Amino acid sequence: MTDISIADHGLIGDLQTAALVSTDGSVDWLCCPRFDSPSVFGGLLDPRGGHFRIHPAVPGSRVRQMYLPDTAVLITRFLTEAGVGEVVDFMPPADGAATNQHRLVRMVRCVRGRMRFAVELAPRFDYGRSPHAVHRTEHGAVFHTDALTLTLHPVREPDDPRLLTDVGLHDGDVHAAIALTAGDVRGVVLEFGADGPPREIRVAEVHRLFDDTVAYWRSWLARSTYTGRWRETVQRSAITLKLMTYAPTGGLVAAPTTSLPEQVGGERNWDYRYTWVRDAALAVSALLRLGFVAESVGFAVWLRDRVTARAGDGERLKIMYRVDGSAEIEEECLEHWVGFRGSRPVRIGNGAARQLQLDVFGEAMDSLFLADRCGLPIGHRGWQEIRGLLDWLTGQWNQPEEGIWETRGGRKDFTYGRLMSWVAFDRGIRLAQRHGRPADLGRWTAARDEIYEQIHDHGWSTRRQAFVQHFDDEVLDSALLRMPAVGFMTPHDPLWTSTMRAIEEELVADSLVYRYNPETSPDGLAGSEGTFSLCSFLYVDALARSGRLDDARLAFEKMVTYASPLGLYSEEIDATGEQIGNFPQAFTHLALIEAAVTLNEALDARRDGDAR
Repeated sequence: MTDISIADHGLIGDLQTAALVSTDGSVDWLCCPRFDSPSVFGGLLDPRGGHFRIHPAVPGSRVRQMYLPDTAVLITRFLTEAGVGEVVDFMPPADGAATNQHRLVRMVRCVRGRMRFAVELAPRFDYGRSPHAVHRTEHGAVFHTDALTLTLHPVREPDDPRLLTDVGLHDGDVHAAIALTAGDVRGVVLEFGADGPPREIRVAEVHRLFDDTVAYWRSWLARSTYTGRWRETVQRSAITLKLMTYAPTGGLVAAPTTSLPEQVGGERNWDYRYTWVRDAALAVSALLRLGFVAESVGFAVWLRDRVTARAGDGERLKIMYRVDGSAEIEEECLEHWVGFRGSRPVRIGNGAARQLQLDVFGEAMDSLFLADRCGLPIGHRGWQEIRGLLDWLTGQWNQPEEGIWETRGGRKDFTYGRLMSWVAFDRGIRLAQRHGRPADLGRWTAARDEIYEQIHDHGWSTRRQAFVQHFDDEVLDSALLRMPAVGFMTPHDPLWTSTMRAIEEELVADSLVYRYNPETSPDGLAGSEGTFSLCSFLYVDALARSGRLDDARLAFEKMVTYASPLGLYSEEIDATGEQIGNFPQAFTHLALIEAAVTLNEALDARRDGDAR
């Protein structure tokens, strides 16, 4: 429902797709059978987009939402004078091969007194473009389209008439009621791609699904080695990232949503339901630092496979892929949808897939280098593909591109793209030397050194006393906060400390950081945007590396206050503190983990030094 804010949602999923559940008890975003499939529930972007709502039949309840600790099980609590009820939402993990069969479990419990719940099941298939037929049976209902079948199973005990009373069909939707007293547990299971007809599901069976799902998430999280100061915040980010990982391939979607606006009412609305190379690359580092070796291996393998595919078809590494690893992504607009709070256009697909963004080569090489250092070596075939990639890059790095922010104002010589091209060659050289691998070290070294000189000669502004966004102007760019993290310069170099001061003066507002100033750096789009949460955490990391630990800690603690009540972050934060942009965003949660670990290690080192 579009009157609910972006931050008033929880994320659940089964590792192949995910759903957003709002504080009013509505599943208003879910695509099936994959993250990048058409939506079944799209009420988040249009009131006619479909929803699955379970809520108290009498208005006026207070609502609280929480995750069951250390899990991805979401609990929405409704509190009234007459009673307290809960809707417990989860999806049993599908941590294996790709499947069209998925289950959304919605347990309904009465904790105190009495409560009557209303059920509204209104799917809208293929972004509301495909009609459906609905067939009601004695034991539930089935929704049919040519591409997908949804089956509604009631949860009840034998001979219990209280569940799904007043069941009715209206315009292809199901409406029903659930009347409960204290201690009752009932609910419904929505099954996608079911083989059989609806059936009554016993409460004990739903409890088993619940227990198995809880055990899965707690067992997975127990592998974390992080014991630092922000344990709950970091672990919630880790679970969120796991929820956005497509298990069959290991691909990490940038977000499970599309077209949530960077400016409400504006046109900066993009589809993030794909896997970006830079997101997957940062995930290798972030999750290794938490001890999730298997996930880091998965992301490293995903990156290796993309490099291999590039060499196989003669094309360069793409910047993004579908979750199954394919690269065919076309952008179109859903003209029949009004968008979140009137934010048009609603886009599906992403035209940036055709852009040249040179930084992705450095991101990929840095992550593979890190994986190698952590005991995940690159085999012969993988090295052959890396050689091919870097040999190709020696002839390609010195050209204009669209850059990390995927601007649509024309190609430019972006400093960050050059920086990460330097990283690509640097990591390749070090890998070759460490393992004695064959490589054209002369060409790679010459390219690396030329990039280094070019950044200092053309990416540095004497007037601004800072490294700038691109060579043709003096605009600042917070992506360059990564310069010390990738080893291009030391955090105490006067050139860097001066750049930090310039960024703080122009792009930092009370610890929140803008990507760049669109007014001074036209990006081909109308309107403005909020502060970029990724960049705010990059700022924390840069402060910590520069030894400004008190400033870093204050900035991190402020960012924690901007999280949603469930600890989730969208892409941006507007001037009022509201979360905007696609939600939740993987890049932000990855940067949070990196900043938390870097800052925690620095604080520990200072503490230990003071103790001595």
